[in-house]
Amino acid sequence: MNALPPAIFLMGPTAAGKTDLAIELTRVLPCELISVDSALVYRGMDIGTAKPSREQLAQFPHRLIDILDPAQSYSAADFRRDALQAMAEISARGNIPLLVGGTMLYFKALLDGLADMPSADAQVRARLEAQARTHGWQALHDRLAEVDPVSAARIHPNDPQRLVRALEVFEVSGMSMTAHREQQIARSAEGSASGQGQLPYTVANLAIAPADRKVLHDRIALRFVQMLEQGFLDEVLALRSRTDLHADLPSMRAVGYRQVWDHLDGKLTLEEMRERGIIATRQLAKRQFTWLRSWENLHWLDSLARDNLPRALKYLGSVSILS
Repeated sequence: MNALPPAIFLMGPTAAGKTDLAIELTRVLPCELISVDSALVYRGMDIGTAKPSREQLAQFPHRLIDILDPAQSYSAADFRRDALQAMAEISARGNIPLLVGGTMLYFKALLDGLADMPSADAQVRARLEAQARTHGWQALHDRLAEVDPVSAARIHPNDPQRLVRALEVFEVSGMSMTAHREQQIARSAEGSASGQGQLPYTVANLAIAPADRKVLHDRIALRFVQMLEQGFLDEVLALRSRTDLHADLPSMRAVGYRQVWDHLDGKLTLEEMRERGIIATRQLAKRQFTWLRSWENLHWLDSLARDNLPRALKYLGSVSILS
């Protein structure tokens, strides 16, 4: 019925069971997996990212896992480029790209494209980060609220990576990130009228999460404790011993890593680190839910249900993903 090849988006908050369901689907469908996770791209960051095990990756390979060194940066634009290439290769083999993960910005960038933002400017970024060290991140957030209130409402003061980027865009271009996105929306509308600018796939949108939010919170706490038992501190110690890595890198700002780094710096006790790591992960889940609530044509599954595979297959058949 659809001229475009099929693709599946499997989204959800952290610790919801996305990987397990993705593997179940891959057992019964001609799917190939693409990771949609801003931390799983980094090599040597395995425990704190809850990366699929070596055995799982050997049996069910995931594209876009372990593709970068933690000293490198990776943007939504980089992801979109890499994901589109992987999807094209998978579709050319007659298989279905199954994109699984929780970095909602990446899913959005893939689906809708990205505004034509100015390139990063190392000098501007260094100056902004120096200002944050002197005056605090709240001062930078207050400034963002003056020049780009829409972005300020969306970006938390404790999200330094996106906060710096929004201010960097304004300083480099003289135009707010919101204004850039409004231009992109206008161009997308023009492209839609002409049939251009859309993701060239028929996409089925699945999301999985526990219906009871407390269940997710308990899962998050348990998983963080298990990470510590599995050697999370030693993993960060090994990263911290490298002279080219520091706490302000995007990789080291990943949830959990920044808290362990602060503990190793003596800023947090072991108990404080554990508590803050769990809280930060819950906050991440809350942001993921915020994205998902506004996602169109989304089919939800309950993490605790025992029949998620047949429910997912029934939904995929109903939206003509399965021939």
